[in-house]
This record gives sequence, C-alpha cells and structure tokens, in this order.
Amino acid sequence: MSNILVATKDLDYQTWLEYRNKGIGGSDVSILCGINKFKSIMQLWMEKSGMMPLQPTDSEVAYWGTVLEPIVKKEFTNRTGLKVRERKVMMQHPKYDFMLANVDGIVKDPKNGTCIFEAKTASTYKSEQWKYGVPPEYQLQVQHYMAVTGYKKAYVAVLIGGNHFLYYEVQRDEGLIQPIIQIEKNFWNCVKNRIPPDIDGSDASTEYLNSIFSKSRNVSIQLPIDTLDLVREYEETNERIKDLTNRKNEMANKMKVLLGENEEGVVGDRKIKWISVGSERLNTRKLKEEQPEIYDKYSNTIAYRRFSVV
Repeated sequence: MSNILVATKDLDYQTWLEYRNKGIGGSDVSILCGINKFKSIMQLWMEKSGMMPLQPTDSEVAYWGTVLEPIVKKEFTNRTGLKVRERKVMMQHPKYDFMLANVDGIVKDPKNGTCIFEAKTASTYKSEQWKYGVPPEYQLQVQHYMAVTGYKKAYVAVLIGGNHFLYYEVQRDEGLIQPIIQIEKNFWNCVKNRIPPDIDGSDASTEYLNSIFSKSRNVSIQLPIDTLDLVREYEETNERIKDLTNRKNEMANKMKVLLGENEEGVVGDRKIKWISVGSERLNTRKLKEEQPEIYDKYSNTIAYRRFSVV
C-alpha cells in the first residue's frame, strides 16, 4: 500500500509542481527510458536538481486534456458500468519515496479490486498509435503507478480527435516494473548527488555544458587516449552530415526546377511549396559607420566558446 505525500484537493498548481519535483512522476518515466520526444533526461535532471525553473504545462494540448478529462471518465463509466472515483492525493511508494503517483482516478473492479484509471486525449493523426493498444509512454506511466500503489491492473481510456473513444486494460507487469524501479533509482541518485546522467546529444545537455563551463582558461591538457575514438566518430558523422546535406539540397533543387515560378506543386497527397517571403534585417555595418553613438549604445558583446576538432 502506498503512502500519501500530500492531499492535492486545495493545492494551487505551482505548489503541486513543487511537490511533484520531490520525486519521479508517471509522465517522467518515458523521459528516463529515452522515448519522450519533447524532453531529454538531462533537462529532467536539471529540473529535479533545481538547476532549471519548473516548467508549467500550459500548452493547448494539456489544457484540452484537462477540460475533456471528466467527459472521458463519464464515457468510460457509460460503456463499462465501472465508476471512476477521484483520488485527490499525491501517493508515494512505501519503500522508494522518490516514486510518486498522481492518478486521474481509481476504479473498483469486481474481479481485480482497486485499479488505476488514466484519461487521455489525442489528435486524429495519432490514431494509429492507439489502434492496437496503449502507446509505450503510457504503458510505462501506468506500470509506474501500479508499482507505487501496489494495484494489479489499470484502465486507460482515450478520446481521439474528439469523436473516437477507446479504452484498454493494462495488467501489472513485474518484468517491466523492476527495470523501471532500477532506472528511477539510478536517476534519483544522480539528482540527490547532483551528478549529471550520461551526456547525450540533446539541446538540454548542450545548454548544461555551456552554462557550467561558460568560461575557458588558456591551458592545454592531455586527454585520455580513448578520446581518439570520439574524435574519429565525430569526424565520420560530420562527413555523413555533409553528404546528406548535399543530397538533400540536390533533391530540393530538382523540385525547384519543376516548380519554376509557381509557388505550389501537387503530387499524390503531397504538396511542394516554394514561396516568396521577405524579412527586414538591420544593416549593422552601415549603422556603425553613420550612427556610431547609437550603435555603441545598443550593441552588446556575447561571449561563447567555439568547439572544433583539428
């Protein structure tokens, strides 16, 4: 049975975010497993470590997900006869206190006892992802919740495109839960000890390195010999990028020849566009020559470190 970290009924959103930052929530698991397209593990680590401001979810998708959640719950009850009860608390794993759960609801199933309920909304273009079951990121989310609560089953209901309703049952999977727990333990140790997780190629990793090593010393050091492997892979990747960029530009130029002066071409269900656009740019060289005082007043120097391999 899980512990209760805090009652959420009267919590304002900012306070709820702060409590959520005390551990790992269900939607964080896809990030830790490397399948989240919108956030990297480095960015999550920076948030949990207090190195980056908490990012409120204020997108249109999140807004309509919240608005439509009661409708999804009601339709689930209409179709199954199972009532969804609210659980306005943030739950905590009895052993691993960094594992948190803030579920959309619970269901009393006559055969399986108390079950997790999660309500989702999705746009029409994501309908294929739901065609054969619950997408992987939500599978991880509900397995995390079942790990925290001890429950053996979850229901996930989704409204797709505002007019297509589906729901699925997800059974507790210990073969998946144990690796999830280990991944979360490793990550939370990084948070507690302020040790960054393995560096990847994400923007968050780049921003983190640029911030903590923003200033350089005019010193040359000897690097480990296996750094040569990184150098070779870096150079090989760079060459592949150049080749692919040239190939991409070649394809674009061939389509531009076909378009000529026309802005749009149609082939099958695809559209190819080559549209005239304009933009205003400040002529800084001319401004500096003709209005040096104004130029000096509004110009500023930006310091950064340039990376290269020679």
